Amino acid sequence: MATPPPRYGAGPYGPYPPQPGPYAAQPGGYPAQPGTYPAQPGGYPAQPGSYAPPAYAVPPQQAGAGCRVCGCRPAAPATVRGHQGLLVVMRFLSLPGPFCRDCGTATYRRMSSDTLWQGWWGPLSLFITPFTLLLNLGPRAAFRRLAEPAGGFRPPLDPGKPLWRRPPALLLLVPALLIALGIPALVVTGLLLREAAPPVLAVGQCVRNAGDWKDQDLVVTDCGSARAEFRVGKRLTGGEHCAAGDYLSDPKYGGGDGWTLNCLTPLR
Repeated sequence: MATPPPRYGAGPYGPYPPQPGPYAAQPGGYPAQPGTYPAQPGGYPAQPGSYAPPAYAVPPQQAGAGCRVCGCRPAAPATVRGHQGLLVVMRFLSLPGPFCRDCGTATYRRMSSDTLWQGWWGPLSLFITPFTLLLNLGPRAAFRRLAEPAGGFRPPLDPGKPLWRRPPALLLLVPALLIALGIPALVVTGLLLREAAPPVLAVGQCVRNAGDWKDQDLVVTDCGSARAEFRVGKRLTGGEHCAAGDYLSDPKYGGGDGWTLNCLTPLR
């Protein structure tokens, strides 16, 4: 049977004496190695030249909890849209959330403001731009219902001026106002300047022609006036003919049928 080796310190030379210096045994563990650092509580010993990285916030698009711009909470998962009309081509823009109240409002105002002056320059864009602006009202309402943002890794965006106070909105309001006021103005002007219906001439009346015979403008005049030029001799309703030297009036003076003519006899 093999004899086990002697225990540490046994033998003819006795136990080794403790060695002074940096290689001396540490209480309760192995000898310390040169160039190492003491163990950290609750973990492994720190390595030479290493450091603990600072704790950065997790981007919200990865964590799925905060605003994609600033990381603040609460945030709404809304999508803001925009449109650009480029004559023969067009671009559909979108920026999905989530957004906090301030960042969402700033994004809504910026993209809607750009759409107001960039979205009309194309045949189809004239119809797509109003629809895009209406779609953005949904995200706008969602952002307004949120509480004040807090807890982000950067300050929220400045919402800026309201949309109706920005120059693109004012540029849109001017033609819209002109259209709104111009249509009633044109209707009123047309009613005021509407040409009066021509008179229906009767036999025995006297008239004067304020125009020429190609474009007659007959005005009923007193037969005793020096301005009277013609007397209505008879109405041609069938195969009758005017007397020699008479003139024919335009059919518009014969009544509503547009066919009746009158014979005009010169007074001098």
